[in-house]
Amino acid sequence: MLTPPEDFVDWVAGHRTRLLRSAYLLTGDRAQAEDLVQEAVIKVAERWGRLRSGHPTAYARTVIVHDQASWWRGSRETPSAEPLGDHALPEADHAGRSVLLSALGRLPRRQRAVVVLRYFDDLTERETAEALGVTVGTVKSQAHHALRSLRSYTDVRDLVGLDEQETTR
Repeated sequence: MLTPPEDFVDWVAGHRTRLLRSAYLLTGDRAQAEDLVQEAVIKVAERWGRLRSGHPTAYARTVIVHDQASWWRGSRETPSAEPLGDHALPEADHAGRSVLLSALGRLPRRQRAVVVLRYFDDLTERETAEALGVTVGTVKSQAHHALRSLRSYTDVRDLVGLDEQETTR
């Protein structure tokens, strides 16, 4: 058995938690999120020679999004929203985490992916478009619709302190 390069091991150690959080927010299922990240890490390892000097995290994120979309098309099941743990969402209380996971679970798959990549992973519109394999215009449109939907959910409005008038903007 070959020993992986030290820089690859360091990359995995430094990025696994964020990739896992993103995968969990996309799926709502801890086991599936772990599987997606494991598959992405394997694919990065297979291409490490080319990716090490490029953008291995962007590649891994794209793999996660595409593999999740393939799974979603195959199952058409609604993901569960069981808590992943304290590191899943930054600085959110348990009630807030439950509301957020439930709200994300109600969004269509592509809108959820845009929200996770843009606002949790803090990617630019261009980086999000590249990860999803869509145009920047699609990212903007999906983000607009997703945020509008999130603002319309009573539980989300209550969580962030929006009143009814603020959701119509």
